[in-house]
Amino acid sequence: MSAAAALRRTADRIERRTPAHRDRAVDGLRALALLAVPTGHWLLGGFTLDADGGLHNASPLSSVGALAPASWVLQMLGIFFLVGGYASVLSYHRRAGSTWDWLRGRSARLGRPVLGVTAVWALAAPVLYAAGVPEVTLRTAATLVIQPLWFVGVYLVVTALTPYCVRAARRLGGWAAAPLLVSVAVVDFLRYGPFADSVPSWLAVLNVLPGWLFAYQLGVSWGERRIGRRGARLLLVGGGVLFALLLVVFHYPASMVGVPGAARTNSHPPSLLVLALAAAQSGAAVLLRDRLGRLLARPALWAPVVVVNLCAMTILCWHQTAMLAAAVPGSFAGGVAGLTTAPDGPAWIAARSAWLPVFAVLLAGIARYARRFEEPWTGVTAVRRTAAGLLAAGYAVFALGLA
Repeated sequence: MSAAAALRRTADRIERRTPAHRDRAVDGLRALALLAVPTGHWLLGGFTLDADGGLHNASPLSSVGALAPASWVLQMLGIFFLVGGYASVLSYHRRAGSTWDWLRGRSARLGRPVLGVTAVWALAAPVLYAAGVPEVTLRTAATLVIQPLWFVGVYLVVTALTPYCVRAARRLGGWAAAPLLVSVAVVDFLRYGPFADSVPSWLAVLNVLPGWLFAYQLGVSWGERRIGRRGARLLLVGGGVLFALLLVVFHYPASMVGVPGAARTNSHPPSLLVLALAAAQSGAAVLLRDRLGRLLARPALWAPVVVVNLCAMTILCWHQTAMLAAAVPGSFAGGVAGLTTAPDGPAWIAARSAWLPVFAVLLAGIARYARRFEEPWTGVTAVRRTAAGLLAAGYAVFALGLA
């Protein structure tokens, strides 16, 4: 049997097993947002190599400012939180037990893969050091591995707020997200406006919860059928206009992700520009839902969406490891174009683009084994769970530079 025939048979089998009530458009949006995470990190993140062969984090955005618009497309966390809110409210209404039981189940599904990747790296780091990998490279790797995992903690918090989001959606509809937008706008005014010099830096932290809860609340309102096409058009146009005003009039940084050495960042914590983009993306997602659903009725397109969704947390937790699986050996070979050379221009971007399929293949190979961390740990003893937790905590301390 040819590879093409095998793929067709697999796609047909997935199609037959898909329930008729499955919302393919929402799954497709989630898959799109998931794939944007590794693509963004692989394309907009790079390394420099020091004289001792150690790898340091770098970004092409520092030298190629024209690349910033790519971050507008690749920053799809707004879509992820939108779909998360939509799916959570449906799951919340279907729960058989208490709200606590529901939340504990969802927390376990998110927590297992995080414990898995950090525990594995905690065991691997000493072995790599003994094999000659420089400590600076291991610390760079630790930063990259831990970096995407902040999302899990924030997502757990907003998920815990689902009952309150449901009440707000039923009372205010799509407008339930408006106070969150206003809250972020006030904090941005204080930290970037005329009083910026007298405002403590920690004030920015106040944007973390409302900044990411905004799109989640929109998703809950969507799941409660309180956002229709009219509201979606308002989100798309309003978000787009606000985005343009913040860039052109208020001079927000163009990049949606952090740029090394930049005085301001839009993403950590989220600025009003992130919410404007999330609003526009959410409006577009609602408007395109029916069309996307019809497109994904094709088995050949639906099958990859199912695979990506089944490996969601594996992709999130292990995609940086896939890049490091190429970069760390490459550092021993010296400057490898697009891999360990400084991201300093269009030539690097072209070379890095050629590496993306390699990273994807490495991630697929890793996922074959790491996927088990997403499954229930029914056969894992309490001792092993405790050991995994301690290893994960120790690796987090190392990654944060506290050890």
